[in-house]
Amino acid sequence: MSMTYSCINIDSVRAARTERQPYNYLVASDVILPGAVDGLRSDFPNIRETGFFPEEDVERHGAFAKLLEEMKGREMSEIVSDKLDIDLVDKPKMITIRKLSAAKDGRIHTDSESKIATLLVYLNDAWQDSPAGRLRVLRNGTDFENMAEEISPVTGSLFAFRRADNSWHGHTSFVGERRVVQMTWLRSQADVERKKSRGSLSHFFKKVLRFG
Repeated sequence: MSMTYSCINIDSVRAARTERQPYNYLVASDVILPGAVDGLRSDFPNIRETGFFPEEDVERHGAFAKLLEEMKGREMSEIVSDKLDIDLVDKPKMITIRKLSAAKDGRIHTDSESKIATLLVYLNDAWQDSPAGRLRVLRNGTDFENMAEEISPVTGSLFAFRRADNSWHGHTSFVGERRVVQMTWLRSQADVERKKSRGSLSHFFKKVLRFG
């Protein structure tokens, strides 16, 4: 049974541009339907701490809940599988959500080996003129300036990549609101549960330290 989309412009996802250098990734714009923008803005979880939160740890309702449902649908996995040349359809998935970034966030990394591929959907009305907070596809793990591409995190921007030993990416230091939904395909359900547990525990200790 095909999904009815009220948040995702699935045609824009299908039309995503695919690159093979320096690693396999895809980029798309306008993947959020115009009629969904206001609802996603108002229904985005009221997260008051920095970092990524597992979807189970935040309030999900309205348009935002529908967005997550559409992202997790089979068709999204099929499209990304085809474009990244890897089978993701039956792989376990994990969704995490970020609203606030700290100065330390965005450091250059490749993602852990437990991840097969990652997809990011940005939900920010506009972005500043400076490069801070803009995602960069990098050619190495040390130099933010040695980039293949830079993606502005405005509403409707999508970036997905196949994890590899050289899948370097990150963004220069930014402090403030930077809304993004991340969906990751992992190698096993055990990896999913481990990452969810680790994320929840990390945020628990942040609260203890803040109020202790």
